[in-house]
Amino acid sequence: MPSLRTAPGERSIEELLSFGVVNLDKPPGPSAHQVSAWARDLTGVERAAHAGTLDPKVTGCLPILLGDATRLAQVFLEGSKAYVAVLELHGPAPADLEAVLSEFVGEIYQKPPRKSAVARRLRTREIYDLDLLEVRDRQALVRIRCESGTYIRKLCHDLGLAAGTGAHMGDLRRVGTTPFDDTGLVSTADLTDALAFAEEGDERALRDVVSPAERALTHLPRITVAFSAAEQIAEGAPVYAPGVVDVDAATENASEGALVACVAPDGAAVCLGRLVGDPTAESGEAVTLERVLV
Repeated sequence: MPSLRTAPGERSIEELLSFGVVNLDKPPGPSAHQVSAWARDLTGVERAAHAGTLDPKVTGCLPILLGDATRLAQVFLEGSKAYVAVLELHGPAPADLEAVLSEFVGEIYQKPPRKSAVARRLRTREIYDLDLLEVRDRQALVRIRCESGTYIRKLCHDLGLAAGTGAHMGDLRRVGTTPFDDTGLVSTADLTDALAFAEEGDERALRDVVSPAERALTHLPRITVAFSAAEQIAEGAPVYAPGVVDVDAATENASEGALVACVAPDGAAVCLGRLVGDPTAESGEAVTLERVLV
C-alpha cells in the first residue's frame, strides 16, 4: 500500500525538498528552464519544474517545483499572472493613454508570436486589470493582471497601435503567479546559502525559503478526505462522497469540472481532481482523479 505523506509542518529536510516549492526571484540572463535545472542540481532532487515560462531578460516570480511537486505544474494554469512592464512608446505619450489602456481590460484576441512553442492560432485571453502607474517622456510604467498564457510583448505592441504612437515592451518583471506574489521572493543567493547552512546542521533558513508543496494549492477549492479514503485514492480510486470529511466555501461554490485539491485531515496533499458530483452527498463519486500526489 503506498504511504501517505507526513503532515506539511512535520517533514524532514529530505521530505521537504522531495515535495517542495520555492518562490524564486528569477534573475535576468538565464531562461526559466535553465533556472529550474540549476535549482534541481543545487538541491539534489531528481527533477524540478518552473511555473510559467519567462524569457531570459525577464525577472521576478518564478515558482520552482521540486521532486514530486512537479506533478502540480497544471495548477498554475488555473490562476492569474501579474506583471509590471515598461511600455516603450515610439512617440510622445498621448494625453488619453490611461483611457486607451482601459479599452484592453476584458477579453482580447492574441496570436502567439512566431518564436512561440505553441501553434499560431488566434485565441482569446482575459485582461483583469491594466493600470497606468507612471509616464516619463516616451516611457509608460504599467501593471497588468491577466489570464495565464497572455503574451505581454504582443500586448505592448497592440497598446502602442491603439495609442497611435507604436510601442514595444521594455523591461518586464513578473510580480505574481497565483497563489504566489513578490512579497516572499527567494533569491538564488538565499537558496544557495540556506542549503549551505542546512549542510552544517542549521535547517532554519532552508525551511524559510522552501515551502511544502501544498503552498501551491492554496488558491484551489479544497476537499478534506478521511485517511482511509486517502489510502484508496493512492491506489487509484476516485474520491467518493462518503470518504469526504470536509469541504471549504470555494468547493461549495465550485462548478462541475472545476479543478480541486484533496488533502488528508493533517493537511498533506492527496490528489488533484475534477469535481464531478456533490462531495457532501451520502453516496456517489465526487471527484475524478487527475494527479495522485501520495
